[in-house]
Amino acid sequence: MNDSVIPVVEKYIASQILKQPNRTLQPAEPLISSGLVDSFSLMDLALFVEDTFGVRIEDTELNANTFDNLAQLASLIESRLSK
Repeated sequence: MNDSVIPVVEKYIASQILKQPNRTLQPAEPLISSGLVDSFSLMDLALFVEDTFGVRIEDTELNANTFDNLAQLASLIESRLSK
C-alpha cells in the first residue's frame, strides 16, 4: 500500500505546503528535521492525512520521529488502516 499512500501525501506536501507542485520528494527525504515542513504546516499535514485516509493521528505523534519523511508517514498511515 506504500505505493498508493506516498504519492498522495507527496503531492499534498509539494503543492500545498511547499507551494512547488512539480517538486519531487524522496521517501526518505527529511521533512521536519530539514525545515521543509514547519510546526504550522505539520498540523495541516496531520489534518490532511486524517481526512484523506480516515485515520487518527495523536498529537504526541506530530514530531520528527513519526513524520520526518514520507516512508515513516506511510507506515504510520498503513498501521492505522490495518486495524
